Amino acid sequence: MSAVLWALVALPLAAGVLLAVAGRGADRVAPPVAVGVAVADLALACVAAFAHPDARAPLLAGLPFQFRVDGLSGLLVVTVTAVTLAVLVFSVWDIRPGEARARFFGLMLLFSGSMLTTVTAANLLMLLMGWEIMGATSWALIGYWWRDPERTHAADTAFVTTRAADLGLYLAAGAALAAGPSESLALGALDRAAEPWLSLITASVVVAAFGKSAQLPFSFWLSRAMQGPSPVSALLHSATMVVAGAYLLLRLEPLLDASGWGGPVVAWTGAATAVALGLVAVAQSDLKQLLAASSCAQIGFMVMAAGAGGIVGGTLQLMAHAAAKSLAFLAAGAWLTLLGAKILPALRGAARQHRTAGITFTMAALTLAGVPPLSLWAAKDVLLAAALEDSIWLYAVGLAAAVISAAYSVKAMWFVWQPAPDDADRSATPSKARRVPVLGALSLVVLGVACAALTLPTFPPVRDAVLRVVGDGGQALPSSWEFVLSAVLAMTASAAAWAWGSRTVRLHAAVLAWFGDWLHLETAARAVLARPVLALAHALAAFDDRVLDRGVDGAARGALRLAHLTDRGPEQRVDGAVEGVASTAGAFGRWARRPQTGQLHQYLAQAVAAFTVLAVVFVLVR
Repeated sequence: MSAVLWALVALPLAAGVLLAVAGRGADRVAPPVAVGVAVADLALACVAAFAHPDARAPLLAGLPFQFRVDGLSGLLVVTVTAVTLAVLVFSVWDIRPGEARARFFGLMLLFSGSMLTTVTAANLLMLLMGWEIMGATSWALIGYWWRDPERTHAADTAFVTTRAADLGLYLAAGAALAAGPSESLALGALDRAAEPWLSLITASVVVAAFGKSAQLPFSFWLSRAMQGPSPVSALLHSATMVVAGAYLLLRLEPLLDASGWGGPVVAWTGAATAVALGLVAVAQSDLKQLLAASSCAQIGFMVMAAGAGGIVGGTLQLMAHAAAKSLAFLAAGAWLTLLGAKILPALRGAARQHRTAGITFTMAALTLAGVPPLSLWAAKDVLLAAALEDSIWLYAVGLAAAVISAAYSVKAMWFVWQPAPDDADRSATPSKARRVPVLGALSLVVLGVACAALTLPTFPPVRDAVLRVVGDGGQALPSSWEFVLSAVLAMTASAAAWAWGSRTVRLHAAVLAWFGDWLHLETAARAVLARPVLALAHALAAFDDRVLDRGVDGAARGALRLAHLTDRGPEQRVDGAVEGVASTAGAFGRWARRPQTGQLHQYLAQAVAAFTVLAVVFVLVR
């Protein structure tokens, strides 16, 4: 079965590279090829989820290249491939001809393949490979319309921020190697490292996960990622890059538990993000920014579950959130394409005018609000039950975050279902399409059905099967009163949000600016990260200009002066001596050639003369 696992990972990566390299010549065939690859990959993911294959790299024996699908990663590979397929089908309509479709679909397949590599990686080496490709392709997709400087700046901000946090994985790998042999790079062996390496590994992994999943204090980069196309936002926020950090923490929950301090830090950071970014979402007037902030908040629940030991609840939250958030972003993208609007007041009546998008967006909003019997209601109950086992205060904060999620979800839903203003001109749309086509509607409907269907894993006997698959038989599960309490709170908060949706809440301008700018996190990050780095860069540049450059110039001038002095004195004498020796040798040569006439009697006379001279010398010497 290792061939199935290799095909699962290699198929989207290889097809993505081919489409991205082919360029505009493949624009016409790119959509059907990408959708076909996604369908085949979903089938392979379903097979792998049941077969649990294990694969190593052939031709690289002895190196720790290993993939594995187990209970947790089996659920995730199906989720990733299913959401990728839905988003690609929608993209066939949303990404129009002439927009470099081959490059877009190629990058989307690469993005999906890198997430599958991350999910199935059995050690830090393979995890880093998928992690790096995912970061690079996310940068290319966020800045897909690269001719717009604002979009490229947003892509740079997201890339630099996540890359800064990604250094934690390299530090973790180094600490793991320092703690033991190469086998210690296996994800399942990290919790067996000795101190102080155990704490260093834990801290490094937590930083990398927080950066990738946009948890505090790294949350600000996700708002900039909204500059990419809507299908990119749908895939990035739902089942790939942004949930990769949460998945890593769920996978390495034994490491958090072994460190002693990792679990509480992760749990409380996730809870704080769920509350703070939930309030940010409530303050947003831009629909895509509202959904982006809500992604940070909803992923905060997954992170909280990982810290509290609620692996099943966090996994169910991840799966349900993938369906709901991808559906919400695709519906928002449909309205942006059809109406050219994403500001909530400008979207009044959008759900009434485009009923398919409106009804499915309502399904997504109610799911995010935690309204029963939809999937996130049940998933939150399971993870909050684990939080209650850990700490009553953690449970209370998580419950407050769930209520806030109902407020921002219903706020968005209230605006899109209000009657359009009389003076609104809906005829002047930026697209010739007046409704969502069949392919786009199909993606929305399938994801809407998934929002309801994913409730089933929280009830017996499906719940018991999920517990066996994930392998956490000791998972705390909610009691009946917790189900009732969460249902009442969710519906009460939703009703209150709907009732107050038409009222203007007067807040101080500074408060609105604070929340509207995502708690000024980007400003703070620039002050903490960017400014010191820029100051160091300027100092190094000044050192280079004033010290290194001047030193190099001085050395060059000294060498030239020495060369001139050498040329004027010793070099001329040496050249004269060499020329004198040469001329003397030439003169002797000319003299030696004169007796060489070629006549035999002259040679005989020369020999006689020579012997005579020798005889005279011999007589005189004696």
